[in-house]
Amino acid sequence: MTGEKIRTVRKDHNKPNKNEDIMDTCDDASNGTNPIILSSEDLDFPVHECVFKGDVRRLSSLIRTRSISQKDVHGNTPLHLAVMMGAKECALLLLAHNAPVKIKNAQGWSPLAEAISYGDRQMITAILRKLKQQSRESVQDKRPKLLNALKELGDFYLELHWDFQSWVPLLSRMLPSDACKIYKQGINIRLDTTLIDFSDMKCQRGDLSFIFNGEAAPSQSFVVLDNEAKVYQRIHHEESEMETEEEVDILMSSDVYSATLSTKSISFARSQIGWLFREDKTEKIGNFLADFYAVNGLVLESRKRREHLSEEDILRNKAIMESLSKGGGISEQSYEPARRPSLTAPAPNAVSWEEYITAEQGKPPHLGRELVCKESKKNFKANVAMSQDFPLGIESLLNVLEVIAPFKHFNKLREFVQMKLPPGFPVKLDIPVFPTITATVTFQEFRYDQFEESTFVIPAEYKEDPSRFPDL
Repeated sequence: MTGEKIRTVRKDHNKPNKNEDIMDTCDDASNGTNPIILSSEDLDFPVHECVFKGDVRRLSSLIRTRSISQKDVHGNTPLHLAVMMGAKECALLLLAHNAPVKIKNAQGWSPLAEAISYGDRQMITAILRKLKQQSRESVQDKRPKLLNALKELGDFYLELHWDFQSWVPLLSRMLPSDACKIYKQGINIRLDTTLIDFSDMKCQRGDLSFIFNGEAAPSQSFVVLDNEAKVYQRIHHEESEMETEEEVDILMSSDVYSATLSTKSISFARSQIGWLFREDKTEKIGNFLADFYAVNGLVLESRKRREHLSEEDILRNKAIMESLSKGGGISEQSYEPARRPSLTAPAPNAVSWEEYITAEQGKPPHLGRELVCKESKKNFKANVAMSQDFPLGIESLLNVLEVIAPFKHFNKLREFVQMKLPPGFPVKLDIPVFPTITATVTFQEFRYDQFEESTFVIPAEYKEDPSRFPDL
């Protein structure tokens, strides 16, 4: 059981970051290649060097002419170094100039992960706020291109089914399944579902509709309807000061978790059927003939760090996960963390700049608090059925998923179909959504269609309830 699960459950209660799962993916992990011999020019990172040496004045000058998003030979940005070494003035200066926060180093850690390890509350808060700001800006930057792509796409109805499974005993009984109906017309999308979101062992069910109105202002464009209670809520992306402080408490009291779905050695092999006379497996999925493939070489690599946690934190988090694994609840006092103070800073770093920058590529001497890290790998067996008959292309599907990607399981689907798949459209596929859980997604029905305008409008009798879904 990982600290990510603890944090997810806590965040479900405490209004999480709406933009993304902060520690969810590790897309810049080390590729395990042999070290490269570097020239002196390759070791010239003046911004990194003055951050390493705490030279704020020179950094202020260099920021105007040099890149602050550049990675050094170990995959660290200047912000990574500033946070690891507790150079708060340098870090705040970099953040003021919009240094990228989501970027990860060769070990798969973001500046936020390193800030949590170092334990300075002000620094964690500043990075978390910048992360959310950059996420909102990224969504707005993509919006015109996305709306144009939706406009060019034909209007359609699409139905897909989710079935979640786990190799953990008893867990599969607790996992949901869901049938989602997607209506697309012009630059409007409607998603009908019974599953608002699914995070480890916590799901929220109901008769729900999500409506995206591309013609509305961004702050008004996304609403969720509770069709049972006949209320609606606009999905907002701003958080109060209290919500941010609560999230910082959660991050400071949980494992720092990073996971990457490694596809470096992935391959696809045609699935076979028959006992004596083997032949390629081809079956109908819904109305579409599909070729089946086994997906080989899919590996989930996960890391968790806990050098910032006290023994009390570790025992409490373990108790929470044991309770959850047995299907029990969590008492209020178990997961309502008190306001966390900053940790005592680690011992000053004794590594010189020359020692750091000339170390073997991707294996720098450790900076900051002494590392307590556990790594694990799990091989996933997956299958995918590809149909040449499906009318929708993968690019078109990705544009639709871009709109509904804030929901974790749809974001995983989007990540999976972005891989280099065999020819056709993936009408059925297995997706590892968590270390212990796999989802089977089946595209049951597709047709081009027209719909009443009322499909994409909030019914007149529905009343607004801004707090109906506190996690959105």
